[in-house]
Parts: sequence; C-alpha cells; structure tokens
Amino acid sequence: MDLSLIDLVVFLSYMLAIILFGASFYFKKRSANDYITGGGRLPSWAIGMSIFATFVSSISFLALPGNAYLSNWSGFVFSLSIPIAAILAVKFFVPLYRGIKNPSAYYYLETKFGAWARTYASICYLLTQLARMGAIMYLLALPMNVMFGWSIPVIIVVTGVSVLIYSIMGGFEAVIWTDAIQGIVLISGALACLLIIMFSMPEGPGQVFTIGAEHDKFSLGSLGFSLSEGTFWVILIYGLFINLQNFGVDQNYVQRYLSAKSDKEAVKSTLLGSLLYVPVSLLFFFIGTALFAYYQAMPELLPEKFSDLSQADKVFPYFIVSGLPVGMTGLLIASIFAAGMSTISTSINSSATIILTDHYKRYIAPDVNGKSEMRVLLFSSFVMGLLAIIVAIAFNGVESALDAWWALSAIFSGGILGLFLLGFIGKNIKQKYAAIGVALGVLVIAWMSLSPVILEEGMRFRSTFHANLTIVFGTIVIFLVGFLLSALANKKNE
Repeated sequence: MDLSLIDLVVFLSYMLAIILFGASFYFKKRSANDYITGGGRLPSWAIGMSIFATFVSSISFLALPGNAYLSNWSGFVFSLSIPIAAILAVKFFVPLYRGIKNPSAYYYLETKFGAWARTYASICYLLTQLARMGAIMYLLALPMNVMFGWSIPVIIVVTGVSVLIYSIMGGFEAVIWTDAIQGIVLISGALACLLIIMFSMPEGPGQVFTIGAEHDKFSLGSLGFSLSEGTFWVILIYGLFINLQNFGVDQNYVQRYLSAKSDKEAVKSTLLGSLLYVPVSLLFFFIGTALFAYYQAMPELLPEKFSDLSQADKVFPYFIVSGLPVGMTGLLIASIFAAGMSTISTSINSSATIILTDHYKRYIAPDVNGKSEMRVLLFSSFVMGLLAIIVAIAFNGVESALDAWWALSAIFSGGILGLFLLGFIGKNIKQKYAAIGVALGVLVIAWMSLSPVILEEGMRFRSTFHANLTIVFGTIVIFLVGFLLSALANKKNE
C-alpha cells in the first residue's frame, strides 16, 4: 500500500515540526540543572502530559487494540492498578525525592545500602532503557514495514536520529513540551479513529456494543486464583508492582517530580499524568473491540491474510491505511510515531542524567560543573541514542521482540523495586543482607524469565507461574530475604 500525497505531507510535516520545535530550546541559555529538570519551573499540566506520554509507547498504541481485538479487556486490569500506585506515589515517593533534592533516583539507595546499591541500580536502569528504546523503535517499524514496505532498518534510523536531534539540542524542556504536544496528538488521533469506526457501522454505533457483548469482548478476565494464567488478580497484582516500580525507582518519573515548581505542583502533575492513562488505555481497548465489531459486520473489508488470529496486532494499522479518510491516515501514523518518540526522548534524557550523576561525577570527576557537565550530558545522550538504534536493528529477525523485551526488562529491572522497598520500609537493614537478597531475587527473576525459553517442556525446575508474576516474586524474595536476615542478626546482637 502507498500513502497518499496528502497523508505523506501531514506525516512529514508533523515529524519536521516536532524536531524543529524541540531543537529550538537549544538557543536558551541553560545550565546542567536546566538540561536535567528544566530548572524546576515547568507547569504541572505539561509535566503531567509528559508522564502520560511516558506511560504510552508505540507498543501500547498498537498492542492494546490488538489485544482487545484478539480476546477481551483483561489487559485493562493493568490500568486499574495505576490509581492505587499513584496515590502511594504522591503520599510517599514525591515528598521523598523532592526532599532529597538529588537528580538521581538511585542516590537514595546509596544512603541506605552504600555505593554498590546505587551503582547496581543505575546500571540495571541503563540496560533496561537500552532494551526499551530498542524494542520500541523496532516494534514501531514493523507495522510501517507491513503496510508500506518501508525498510525496517531505515525506519529505525530515521526515528532514532529524529528523536536524538531534539533530545540532545533541547534537553529536558524539549522532552517535556514535545511530550505534551505528542500526548495531545495521540489522544486526538485515537478519538477520531474510534468515532469513524463507530459511525461507519451499518446499523449505527450501538452495533459495536451488541456484537462486542455477543462475543464476550468486554470481559475483564477470569476471577479465578490460578497463578499460571493471566487472571484478573494476576494482572492486577502485576500492574501494582510495575507501577510502584515506575513511580518509586524509575528515573523518568523522578526527574519529573523535581521539575515542578513546588511539592503541590509535583503532586498535581503526577496525578494528572497517571490517571489520564486510565481512560486513554480504555479508549485503546475500545478501539480494538470496535474494530472486531466493524469487521464482523463487514467481513469483506478484511483481507484473508488478517483473518488469522496471530495477525491481530496488524488489523489496526491496516484499518488506519484502508479505512480512514485522506489526511486522517497521516495523522494516525503521526500519532503512532508520537507515542514512540515521546518514550524514547524521555529515556535518552534520563539515561544521560544517570551517566552524569551516578557514574561520571561519582567515580571520574566529582567536582565537575558548568560547561563540563553539559558536555557529558550531550555526549551521553548521543551515545545512548546511538546504542538504542543499534539494539533496535539487532531486534530485527528476533522471533518475538515483545517477548524478548519482557524477558530482558524483567531481568534488568526486577531487582531494583525490591531493594528500594527494603530501604524504604525496612529499618536497620544490613548492607550484606540486602546484597544477598538482591542476588537471590535476581536468580528467581532469571529462572522465571528464561526457563520458558531455554528449557524444554516437561523438564524439571521449569517455572509454571505466569510470566507477569516474575517481578512480583523477585521483589518479594529480595525484600523478605534482606528483612529477615537483618532481623535475625539484630536479634542475635541484642
């Protein structure tokens, strides 16, 4: 399929406008603090939109409708955990990090367990961001390749370089303001798409609900208590742990807490960004259900190759190209790129911050300041962006990039939340016992993440738990081992 000239102009104009707008911040006089937090003077609504845009990636834009089209709304249960995590964040995490006044999320771990904990967590974070950016760029390229035949490596390079230009030149302010714009574009595009589907139904919008109900498309999943299936409770608990990790130890979020003008503004922005994701994710699931009803009512519009359930993720991109008016297709493709670019730009900036604060200033040049700090930030941003492009190209040919990303992210990031909670909740926790807890927790995470990949069916010691429970069990093991060993040691010394 080919894009119409109008759609191509809409898409390219959007891409160019975002790059130029983000790069325009380069001409402002900035310090390293401005580059990292925007000088702590950004409005709460813009920060909130940026938090929302960080939640949504191109994976969400394509995978959530595909998930609803294929099955039901069980994945929406993840979003239901966000308000719980957000309330805990504004009560405990926002005041904690704004009180510490250190741009690194992992400085807190050093105050609790020593330098090893900060270094360990920051390295895990950087590895996670590389895998995340690579997976997003690759998964963003896939539908474009399927729909238009565009080269996957070329799409990856163009996307990566585009984000890199405004991320490096504009710093944190560019990230926040472009995220805010892209969040608005994303919501507008998704809403327009849903309305077009609904009012294109032969019997009117109500037919979507009729067909959806007939096929149990609005179900939130099984209420059973099996730990090997993706039940309502498994997804809810998984969502709670993932979102506690996001709000509690993710540099992307901590920088946003620090960029607000006051504690009150930081709370408002955190609530806005996190709670906005709930209805927008519902919108994505509704699009998936509406697409199912649309092609059930008019099956002749869906090519035979998309009737296979394994092609569910490609149905929404197909509709964007074939079912939208001229101009709208360009806007929706821009929305998909907006979702990916906002997440990548956030990761580049936060990773550069961690390299400066947790590694360069910690071990190489503790007294560095001024222009030298800016040079490190700019160079680090460039290196992380370049490595992310290489990782994305390396994903090309992987059987399931999404599965590979989930496995890598679980291994790289799963242990940090347990260590953070151990320091935040526990009292008088010994460093060595925290380290033992982390080692055992990472082993559990690796076992649960990799056993379905490297072990044959039926082999002993294979994990039978649902993959979503990986971070849950890993976190609990780290917390309990560190807490109990320290408690026993303290009792022995009494």
